[in-house]
Order: sequence, then C-alpha cells, then structure tokens
Amino acid sequence: MHWHYKIGYLIGQPVGISFTNGQGTSGILCGVSGGKLLVTEYLYQAQFALKQYDLHMIQDINGFPPCHNQKLY
Repeated sequence: MHWHYKIGYLIGQPVGISFTNGQGTSGILCGVSGGKLLVTEYLYQAQFALKQYDLHMIQDINGFPPCHNQKLY
C-alpha cells in the first residue's frame, strides 16, 4: 500500500516516518495541509513541537504496533 493511503487511518496515532534521505522521525500524526505532513514531536522535558514535512520527503509512514505483555505497577 502506498503511504498516501495510510494517512486517513493514522491521523491522531503514533507513527514512525522514514524519509527519502534515509533518516526518520516519530510522533503523533496530526494531518496534512498545504502539501506538508503535520506531526507533533517530543522535544525535551515537557516540550512538544508541531513539525511540518514536505510530502515529497516522505518514503513511508507506519503506525506503531500495540504493546504486548504490559505490566501495570
């Protein structure tokens, strides 16, 4: 499945994004606007940033898998 078709299912979910240059990032997918993918990423401490990535930079996007063997403390 081409990654463009995944966007609608992944909005509001944690995702991993791979770029055409071999790098990647992760965050919460917020949507698409003006030819850019909008992703909220963690910076440090309690700071987050809404980042924008040009769609032509994206190689693939995948949702995070569910947690297995969760232990509650």
